[in-house]
Amino acid sequence: MSACRRVLLVDDDSTFCTVLQRALARRGHQVRTAHNVETAMAQAATDPPEWAVVDLKMPGESGLALIAGLRSLAPGMCIVVLTGYASVATAVEAIKLGATHYLAKPVDAEELLAAFQRTSGDTGVPVAERPLSVNRLEWEHIQRILRDHDGNVSATARSLGMHRRTLQRKLAKRPVRD
Repeated sequence: MSACRRVLLVDDDSTFCTVLQRALARRGHQVRTAHNVETAMAQAATDPPEWAVVDLKMPGESGLALIAGLRSLAPGMCIVVLTGYASVATAVEAIKLGATHYLAKPVDAEELLAAFQRTSGDTGVPVAERPLSVNRLEWEHIQRILRDHDGNVSATARSLGMHRRTLQRKLAKRPVRD
């Protein structure tokens, strides 16, 4: 088992937070939780954690907005971004902003702890045998345009030439798996 770490867990799903907090505490870690970016920054400012687990999609600001703030408080902090809405665009942005790793939900405590232990990339990761499907490419494109419009669904729909409600239906679905 690794040394005890101070962990900040930021996710708007209180059940998920409770389960993961207990699992990490059983492994000897001190875990604090927050359910939005503002609370997380306030907690981190008073006692910067060594590790942070940040959900990507939360009410208000996204978890991406939290990464730079956490990095400014503790440059050596390991930050793992979790999301049920994984996309290449958000993974790239999270890493560019300073996240250490990016994991798609569902994830358990062992997977999370393994991500914190990895300090470098893995050259042994297999390269996909086939390109992304058209549906996945559409999902990625929508996510990129949405990010370009700072999460504004109406502006994104106009940019895509799509009705706002159609875009909302597409966004409510989980990303297509390849």
